[in-house]
Amino acid sequence: MAQIELIMPKMGESIMEATILKWVKQVGDTVEEDETILEIATDKVDSEVPSPVNGTISEILFKEDDVVEIGTVIARIATEGSEEAAQASPALKETAGEDFQQASDNGQSNGASKKEEEKRVPATATAQLSGTPATEIGASDGSRFYSPLVRNIAKKENISLEELEAVPGTGAQGRVTKHDILSYLENREAPVSVQAKKSVPQAPVKKSAPSSSPAAPQKVLKEDDNVEIIEMDRMRRLIADHMVESKHTSPHVTSFVEVDVTDIVNWRNQHKKAFQEKYGEKITFTPIFIEAVVKAINDFPLVNITVDGNNIIRKKNINVGMAAALPSGNLIVPVIKNADHLNLLGLAKKVNDLANRARINKLKPEEIQGGTFTITNVGTFGNLMGTPIINQPQVAILATGAIKKKPAVVETEFGDMIAIRHMMFLSLSYDHRVVDGALGGSFLRRIGDYLEQFDATRTI
Repeated sequence: MAQIELIMPKMGESIMEATILKWVKQVGDTVEEDETILEIATDKVDSEVPSPVNGTISEILFKEDDVVEIGTVIARIATEGSEEAAQASPALKETAGEDFQQASDNGQSNGASKKEEEKRVPATATAQLSGTPATEIGASDGSRFYSPLVRNIAKKENISLEELEAVPGTGAQGRVTKHDILSYLENREAPVSVQAKKSVPQAPVKKSAPSSSPAAPQKVLKEDDNVEIIEMDRMRRLIADHMVESKHTSPHVTSFVEVDVTDIVNWRNQHKKAFQEKYGEKITFTPIFIEAVVKAINDFPLVNITVDGNNIIRKKNINVGMAAALPSGNLIVPVIKNADHLNLLGLAKKVNDLANRARINKLKPEEIQGGTFTITNVGTFGNLMGTPIINQPQVAILATGAIKKKPAVVETEFGDMIAIRHMMFLSLSYDHRVVDGALGGSFLRRIGDYLEQFDATRTI
């Protein structure tokens, strides 16, 4: 009888930990290769972890809601045969990097994984609240282990090691999770020296923006105040953090253009039935919009960039993310990789596949990573236009509004005339640190031009 160790897989380049949502199998249950054992969640996506072998679950090492470092052994599977090294789920191996593969090949334990992580991630320096020189907070400083995410938050918020040690932890073995430190920051005491905090007890105060007048006391609502208190779910909290981070990172500017898409509407109405019969795919407006965006990015490549300090990193791949609504009301952004390599049929297939799997939570981690530009369709909800928030670390996002019939001036060889046209607004939010009004406005206008120049005689 052999024991196969199942380890927490790496779900992406920046992912260092995952939360166990649900154990589908329990100790004593038999599993077949590729059968789902548990469901996990990261800051990026929820995923199912299938079994790498046929066998029986002999041991489960973590509970539901535990946050576990990647490379950590999370369960053991008893099989017929000789002892083997720790294995990752076969469906997730390809998303792992070299660090994870090395851990898998050598069967490293949780402690060994932490040591490797300490080598890969430099210790984070944080400033003491008292103003004394900063000290290094390493992964294993103090009485417990701190993940890179927690250490980065501590650095950003100037939390010393002594203060971090006092934060209650709800993770495995009392470890501080992202949720723990964010909850602590919501009610953190005003920054004073550690010595002062020991000698002069202070009531916790919430951090707020500077104001010239005293803040009014906030009423704490209770269930009996004729209100319903709804706790954010995990995904909504992540979205909220991501949106706030984006606004803190990028000075947003939004430009608008109105576009005549009559030829596109008429062409789609004429060919959508034949398109589905021929290719088995629905043709929506989204792939047509993406096609125009890709052409405009080729004309204005400095929109397809990210910012790294004082450096601008231009991405040669055009990976277009498309915001998709989930049944829960939350949003997720699957990415069409190398969209400039696909024709209209290829884009339609990708759009339909990603949108359908997004709705049933079947996207793979790599399918929501690596985007260089994002499109969101506010017209789906009947909105004429919107001011979308940039999907970091990108520098621009396009919103497409609802298509409406309107009277418009049409130029003809016989002169101007009023006609009923299908019109829509496009809005582009962009990072004004690196995309100025001339670039952002010209890029948006070029997208509109490509849509208005759509070839209404093109064949399917």
